[in-house]
Amino acid sequence: MKKRICVFTGTRAEYGLLKPLMDEIKNDSDLELQIVASCMHLSPEFGLTYKEIENDGFIINEKIEMLLSSDTPSGIVKSMGLGMIGYTDALNRLKPDITVVLGDRFEALAFAISSFINRIPIAHLYGGEATEGLIDEGIRHAITKLSYLHFTSTEEYRKKVIQLGEDPKRVFNVGALGIDNIKKLRLLSKNEIEKKLGIKFKNKNLLITYHPVTLRENESEKEFMVLLNVLKELNDTLLIFTKPNADTEGRRIIKLIEEFVKENSDKALAFNSLGQLNYLSLMKYVDAVVGNSSSGIVEAPSFKVPTINIGDRQKGRIKAKSVIDCNPREDEIRKALELIYDKDFRNSIKDVINPYGDGNSALKIKDILKKYNIDSIEKSFYNINIDI
Repeated sequence: MKKRICVFTGTRAEYGLLKPLMDEIKNDSDLELQIVASCMHLSPEFGLTYKEIENDGFIINEKIEMLLSSDTPSGIVKSMGLGMIGYTDALNRLKPDITVVLGDRFEALAFAISSFINRIPIAHLYGGEATEGLIDEGIRHAITKLSYLHFTSTEEYRKKVIQLGEDPKRVFNVGALGIDNIKKLRLLSKNEIEKKLGIKFKNKNLLITYHPVTLRENESEKEFMVLLNVLKELNDTLLIFTKPNADTEGRRIIKLIEEFVKENSDKALAFNSLGQLNYLSLMKYVDAVVGNSSSGIVEAPSFKVPTINIGDRQKGRIKAKSVIDCNPREDEIRKALELIYDKDFRNSIKDVINPYGDGNSALKIKDILKKYNIDSIEKSFYNINIDI
């Protein structure tokens, strides 16, 4: 009998990372791939991106509506409650042998809780990481404690998962799935991406990806306005915005992007959802990734493309030397923009090493999922001898 592996996805970005693993599972004759799509995937506001999953040849077994129009803390908690009602019904219909959850978002936590209460083993991708400015930090650690198998992107993160009490025998450093896409996708040429997206590159080009800092009420809007003030000053520069996810204050950031693009239509444009192929193809040809997205930390170094990482959202993450950290202040952002065009700096990152792996993560994860037999989700806390 085939082992049933149920992959959960709630956002376009997360699906882009999961796709190589989903392909590996789908193509293995000993495994049955099940897919639960939810949250942003089913929202017209965020592009109905479940269609991208189906266009890639996957069958979505369950589509679970759960996202309310409110992005307040109360609205997000209510969305989680709706999600758990739908997820438990879906899990009882699918009866998976193991569920796969990536990351640290609220809908992923709701799915993990549903799996755990239904006594279904969880394989968690990318515990041990740090995003100290977000509620994601606590959510990630919570999913780690609910999960049985753990796949981390670096050895340091593997050690942090073990520090949380997880048995080293169940924690595997496999690298980041985002690198798989860079290695395996046939990325579009500069002309192809221009034609497909209806854009025209300028002398200078920046990819702007900014997400709310969810632990600080009303701070995200202030920080983003600082960035927009600096971007407004730039000449002969194409500014390509990707809109944020359904996080607290996310809709306010989206509105600010739309207003900025309208006022600066000669140099700025925005996309609801680019998809992994278009996003990575753009990243290859821009001068830098600007904002606070994990893609600037994990994927951009593989292209030798610098990242201007603003604020605390990615605080604590392992970073390549191509990543420039700066505070959300106009003077620091201006200095960072000057640095990315500095000849010596650009020469210094030509040999940058990406700390997130070699691009073979999906196969490693699939092989472990296939071979690992789990009789019970019962586990003991793994103690590390530490002098306190």
